[in-house]
Amino acid sequence: MPKPKKRGNNHQRGAGGQPRNVQPFSDEDASIETMSHCSGFSDPASFTEDGPEIDEEATQEDLEYKLKGFIDLTLDKSAKTRQAALESLKSAFSSKNLYEFVMERRMTITDSIERCIKKGKGDEQCAAAGLACLLCVQMGSGIESEEIFKTLGPVLKKIVSDGTASIQARQACATCLGICCFIVTDDITELYSTMECLENIFTKAYPRDRDTNGVSSTHNTVLHISALLAWTLLLTICPMNEVKKKIEMHLHKLPSLLSCDDLNMRIAAGETLALLFELARETDADFFYEDMELLTEKLRALATDGNKHRAKVDKRKQRSVFRDVLRAVEERDFPTEMVKFGPERMYIDCWVKKQTYDTFKEILGSGMQYHLQSNDFLRSVFELGPPVMLDAAALKTMKISRFERHLYNSAAFKARTKARSKCRDKRADIGEFF
Repeated sequence: MPKPKKRGNNHQRGAGGQPRNVQPFSDEDASIETMSHCSGFSDPASFTEDGPEIDEEATQEDLEYKLKGFIDLTLDKSAKTRQAALESLKSAFSSKNLYEFVMERRMTITDSIERCIKKGKGDEQCAAAGLACLLCVQMGSGIESEEIFKTLGPVLKKIVSDGTASIQARQACATCLGICCFIVTDDITELYSTMECLENIFTKAYPRDRDTNGVSSTHNTVLHISALLAWTLLLTICPMNEVKKKIEMHLHKLPSLLSCDDLNMRIAAGETLALLFELARETDADFFYEDMELLTEKLRALATDGNKHRAKVDKRKQRSVFRDVLRAVEERDFPTEMVKFGPERMYIDCWVKKQTYDTFKEILGSGMQYHLQSNDFLRSVFELGPPVMLDAAALKTMKISRFERHLYNSAAFKARTKARSKCRDKRADIGEFF
């Protein structure tokens, strides 16, 4: 009689088994503010007076142990396991400042990213490209980052230019190429080469001379948008003589993209135009654009668009953006925005700064405020100076009581109610229905 087969628990697989269960980087992990390089930093709102004491060293060791496990899993045979590990590393890198941890393992992580981009497909390539962006954000500018870009740059360019690769992978690699080049390169030749690669992509969105009916969106439109935005980011760090060349080359062609069927392409083209006009006027106070009347007419139409075939949400978003673009082109004006992070404030007062802020916010997500507080590179980009380190006594004095917070919120609610009631007349809202 044959012996019964042994039945074991195969959750952790070996070669050829089922994919491993990867425990992702959780919100609980992200809430630990004890990582190296910023252990004395904290958000005043998160400070608790009578909270339990935390063993920072043990917590840090636990978190680093998890991250080492994720790095190992990026070499797994299962594509799903590799992708889950990449996503977990992305979550950790976006929510924490891990400079010392990353510095020791930068080449290992770089090799994993390169392998996943080269051999992976679709979602895995997107995750790897996103991790490459965050790796460079963690490292900042320096020799080590340049080594990373020398390894990944050619791979990213190859995927971006590969017509057989998935559109999502090409889109992610285009964004990654622009951000990594912005962060690490001091080589002007490499900067121009990267911009040329991106130009070769988004200029395909320009209509042909024989096509006078505007631009129709295609499955490549998302790629064209990413390439255009990445190119625009790199333009902000170009020498002025190169900026002039690029303005002469593209300023007369970009308005054609304002007629694209895709809302995001119209917005990307409009914001790029606003930035180009800002840079042009910085280089030449008497800058003159020949087709200004036609351009402002187009922008005004988009700022007051009432097309019934478009979704109301899309129309609101478009009108909001193009009102600002029109003011920038016509009146040289920019609506200043204030960004709060911890006890600090940052004012976004020009299109160059807005483009840079929006780009990093897109890749860092909810971790943007944390990195603005603690990341040396990001603070240098926005000229914020060294990180502000606050001790426990300072945090206690800054923390307001629950009762005071309740009074403040009540007053703010009443003020909003009064302000909105004045705008509820039917005549004030009539524009929303067209």
